[in-house]
Amino acid sequence: MASSLLKRIIIVAVIALLPFAACNRSSRKGPTEIPETPQDREKAELMTQIDRDFENSDAHYKLGQLYQNDGLWSKALHEYNVAVSFDPAHRNAQAATIYVLQAMGDKTKADMTADTYIMQTSGSAEESLRLALAFQKEKLDDLALRAYQQALRLAPSSAKANRQIGYYYLSKGDKVRAREYLYRSFQLNRKQPDVAGELGRLGVDISGARLQSGKNVDKIVTEADKEITAGP
Repeated sequence: MASSLLKRIIIVAVIALLPFAACNRSSRKGPTEIPETPQDREKAELMTQIDRDFENSDAHYKLGQLYQNDGLWSKALHEYNVAVSFDPAHRNAQAATIYVLQAMGDKTKADMTADTYIMQTSGSAEESLRLALAFQKEKLDDLALRAYQQALRLAPSSAKANRQIGYYYLSKGDKVRAREYLYRSFQLNRKQPDVAGELGRLGVDISGARLQSGKNVDKIVTEADKEITAGP
């Protein structure tokens, strides 16, 4: 009888202690880990690339874009500066630098730096186009217009430059200039259904448009160009 009573006491004691044991086990666990986001994984991958090859300008630029998306302006600017230091013709990094400087409120430095980059490309229609596309990617429309106009001065037969300037003026509500540049672009390259459609909406009859020819720099195809929606 005593033996049976002792067993019952032990069982009750063990049951009573179970919550405390569970509590102790949970207290030894570390904090719940937050799963990595795709952006975190991309940053880690880019940092690994940079560790392997610090002069990888594209990796620095892409890392800068991630910082820019997070509003980490100083970190983004640092990565863009490194990218341009290893590739002085990295137009996307140059344009992103201007965007970040403006976002940081340093308008004076942004303007001076933009002038420098535009001047650097003043001897090449191709590079002017690349810079214009990069500016447009960063929604720096006024600077994109300057670079497109520079490209046109160097190569008036650029269908792409005429097209982008036409869309720029259309977005600003200047239909007269928009018609002028879009029509010129269509004359230089008729394989532009979007331009043809826009001209139709502007009331322009393109049936009599005569094909123009000349030195053309529109062989340029960049990632920035693929990402840009030209229309307003």
